[in-house]
Amino acid sequence: MSKKIDSALQELTKALVKHAEIVGGTAVSIKKAQRAAAKVQTAALNYAKVVHAKTGIGSPFDNLPRNGLEATTMASLNAERAALGTKKPHDKKD
Repeated sequence: MSKKIDSALQELTKALVKHAEIVGGTAVSIKKAQRAAAKVQTAALNYAKVVHAKTGIGSPFDNLPRNGLEATTMASLNAERAALGTKKPHDKKD
């Protein structure tokens, strides 16, 4: 197996196990579950990217439904976060 694919697989497996631990408990924290789900999604996308780069084969996750915020909402939130992160201290309003 390719080292990059093996590494991406390990990352994905680790993210899935962590997600299962969080959502499998008796008291489930929504924020922790959402963070864990985001890590699973990131790891899955990375795995698919590495597989595609090596083989040219498409993502095994293409036909899965996507939950959560729409892409336009995420783009807007990411842009807002980036803008807030680049403000200089003197730009703050008191």
